[in-house]
Amino acid sequence: MSAASPQSQYVHKLTTAEAAAAMIADGSVLCVALGVGAPVALAGAVAGRVRSGALKDLHLVYQQALKPMADTLIQPDILEKVDARNFFIGEPDREMINRGIAEGRKYISYIPCNFSQIPRALTEAIHVNTFVVTVSPMDVSGHFSLGTNNDYASTVIRHCDRVVVEVNRYMPRVFGDSAVHVSEVQAIVENHVPLPEFPLREPDEDALAIGKTIAAMIPDGGTLQFGIGNLPTGVARFLGNHNDLGIHSELLSPPLADLIQRGVINGRKKTLHPRKHVFTIALGNAAMYSFMNDNPAMESYASSYVNDLRIIAAHDNLISVNTAIEIDLYGQVNAEFVNGHQYSGAGGQFDFVKGASLSRGGKSFIALKSAAKKETISCIVPRVQMATDTRMDVEHVVTEYGCVNLRGRSTRDRALALISIAHPGFREELTAHARQINLI
Repeated sequence: MSAASPQSQYVHKLTTAEAAAAMIADGSVLCVALGVGAPVALAGAVAGRVRSGALKDLHLVYQQALKPMADTLIQPDILEKVDARNFFIGEPDREMINRGIAEGRKYISYIPCNFSQIPRALTEAIHVNTFVVTVSPMDVSGHFSLGTNNDYASTVIRHCDRVVVEVNRYMPRVFGDSAVHVSEVQAIVENHVPLPEFPLREPDEDALAIGKTIAAMIPDGGTLQFGIGNLPTGVARFLGNHNDLGIHSELLSPPLADLIQRGVINGRKKTLHPRKHVFTIALGNAAMYSFMNDNPAMESYASSYVNDLRIIAAHDNLISVNTAIEIDLYGQVNAEFVNGHQYSGAGGQFDFVKGASLSRGGKSFIALKSAAKKETISCIVPRVQMATDTRMDVEHVVTEYGCVNLRGRSTRDRALALISIAHPGFREELTAHARQINLI
C-alpha cells in the first residue's frame, strides 16, 4: 500500500470520465458492474469513444443491462462495433437480440453460467483488463463501499488490471465484504446522480393466491431467499404475522426491506450471520437505498459466497422462492428460454433450489401461474425447451390451483401431480400426452 494518505491518493487519482475511458486500450476486455452498480458517466464516456472510432475491438462483458447500460453501451451503433457478452438477458438485451435476429446479425452473445460461478468465470476463464463500478463516497479510512452490488464486483476488483470507480453520494454504504480501499483503484470519477429505481408490479389475484399458499408453508425462524417478480412479492404480503425470519438471498428487494422495517425479519434464528441481512445484489427504490445506508445489519458478499450451495445448505430452514417460465411433466424447470431463444438467464436460481434442498428443514418453491398470454398457453408443458433446474432437485411447485411436492415421487406420480395444478383448460391435453408417451 502506498505511504500516501487516503485523501492524497484520492486527489491524485481523481479524473474525468472521459480521461478514465481514454485509459482503455484497443482490444481490451471491459467488465461493467451489474444493475445499480453500473456507472453512468463512465458507461457514457466509453460509448462515446467507441462511437467516435477512438476505441476499437472492445470486448464488453457484463451480467445484465439495466439503466444506465441501456442508454449508453447497449445501443445498436455501439454493439455493431464491440464483442458484447453477458450472463443474463434483461429487457434492453432482449430488444437488441430481437433486432439482431430481424437484421440477420448477432449483437449480444449469452454466457451460460450460474450466479455462484460468475466471479470465477471472470477471474479464471475471462481476464478482465478494466472494471468499472459505482461506489459510495470514501470514508476517513480510505474505503469506498460497493453498496447495492457485490455480486462479481468484489472479486473482479482484486483480479483485473485496472479498476475505475465512479463515486456517487446516492450509493448506500453497506457492510460485509463490500469495502474497497482507495489503494485498490487506479482512477476515480465523481458523478452524483440518483440511483436507478425498479418499481414493483403489483401482485394480481393469481399471484396473491400463490403467495398465500407458500407463506403458509414458511416456518417462523426460517431464512428467506426470494427471486425477482410479483410472485415472490405476493408471498411477502402474507408474512406479516410471522416471527424471527431471516435473509440469505442473492437479491434484496423492497418487499424484504419492508419486512425488516416491520420487525418480521430480524435474523435472530439464522444459523450463519445471525441478526444480519445477507445479500449480493439489491434492486429497489430510493427509500430502500436510504434504509440500507450505514445500516450495520446489512451485509453483502460476493455471489460466489452468497450463492454457494454449501453456504446455503448450512442454514437451517432455508426457504427458497423462485419463479419459472414453464415446468414439464417430468419436473424440469425452464426459467430462461422462450420460443427457441434465450429470454433471461439461469441467474442464481439453481444455486438456491439445490442449496435449499440440502438445508435441514429447508424448502424450495417454484412459483408460476398455470397459464400465460391471457390463459392461451399452458405453463405446465410436456417437455421444456431448456432445463434451468433439473428434475432431481425440484421440490414444491405452486400455481394458483395449489401446491405439489415432487420430492420422492415417481415419474408417473409427479406427472399426475403437476397436471392437477395445471390450468383446467389444458389438463385433458396434458393427460393425453402423458398417456401417449406411457408416462401415466
